[in-house]
Amino acid sequence: MRAQGAWNPLWDKLFDWDPEWTEQFVSMGSLPIRRGVLSPQFVELLSIAVDAACTHMYSPGVRRHIRAALELGVSREEILAVLELTSVLGIHACNVGVPLLAEELDAFERRRAERR
Repeated sequence: MRAQGAWNPLWDKLFDWDPEWTEQFVSMGSLPIRRGVLSPQFVELLSIAVDAACTHMYSPGVRRHIRAALELGVSREEILAVLELTSVLGIHACNVGVPLLAEELDAFERRRAERR
C-alpha cells in the first residue's frame, strides 16, 4: 500500500506497535480488490464513498481515489453521483436527533407547566 500511495500515515504508529495485526487488517481490506470481482472503476467509486462518508471523512483518500477514478475513465458525473449519495448518510443525525429533540421539548414544556 505504501508503494501504491494508498497507505494512511495515521496507521504508522499502529504498524510500529503491532505490525502483524496491521498487515492482517490491510490484507483483509484489500482482498475483494485482489480477487478482481469488482472492476477497478467500481472499486475507486466505492473507495471515494467510504473515504468521503461522514463516519470517515478522510480527504487524502478521497483525493487519491478521485484521481485514480478519473485516470480509469470514470466521469465527473459518476463521481459526483457517488458524493451526492454518500452525503445522505449524514441525514441519520436528523433521523435520530429530531425525534429526540421533540420528546425533550415536550418533557421540558410539561415540567415548566407543572412548576407554575
